Amino acid sequence: MTDVESELRAQFTEAFEGAEFPVENQMDLVPALPNGPGTTFEAGDVRFTAMELATKLGGEQEFPYESVEEFVDDIIAGLKKNDMI
Repeated sequence: MTDVESELRAQFTEAFEGAEFPVENQMDLVPALPNGPGTTFEAGDVRFTAMELATKLGGEQEFPYESVEEFVDDIIAGLKKNDMI
């Protein structure tokens, strides 16, 4: 695992762990975000807002998610698949 991946994984977990799991769709996650869709995630020279992630990775996500770990695993997998990290 790269430093960027590790840092993003920690940020995603912290941001989304407050959601009420299971989550059925992206909108179920918004209340957990400290700055809503504008919440920013940064590591190394990559930077994404929650809205950008939702837009770019929407097709990669398979709702519902039972846990934050399961959700974060899919985000990381989607970022790698799309050469975003």
